[in-house]
Amino acid sequence: MLVWQAIKFRMEQASLTPKDLEPMIGRRNRVYEVLNRKRSLTLPMIWKLHKELGIPAENLIQPPAHT
Repeated sequence: MLVWQAIKFRMEQASLTPKDLEPMIGRRNRVYEVLNRKRSLTLPMIWKLHKELGIPAENLIQPPAHT
């Protein structure tokens, strides 16, 4: 499962909005960048999403994209 899919799946399960993710990811524009695959998660974001939403860390970590 891709990172953004894991986050969106958990959002649907818990009826969360992008605003609900702000404490874990940052300002709303950053939340949308993550959800739209424009920005990668940082380690602090991964830790907070894992701790607060129970998303397995393995689902939030992925190798860097090849350019």
